[in-house]
Amino acid sequence: MNIKEKLKEVLISDLNLVDVTPEEIRDDEPLFGDDGLGLDSLDAVEIIVIVQKHFGVEIRNMEEGKDALRSLVSLAKFIEERQ
Repeated sequence: MNIKEKLKEVLISDLNLVDVTPEEIRDDEPLFGDDGLGLDSLDAVEIIVIVQKHFGVEIRNMEEGKDALRSLVSLAKFIEERQ
């Protein structure tokens, strides 16, 4: 399982995304906002914890987080560069 696939699985399970399957999450889809996955700022905090828990990578500040949390692709790239 690659990082993007694992990310989809853990986001769905840890954020309790009901009625969402990994196949429905597009890699380039924004994670936040109405035209994306629809996550909010509380979800952002949870994602930071999820990334550290499942991948051993820490998002240390808002600047890093802003870039990393744009989409699944940007988050996977962030993780890959720091593992």
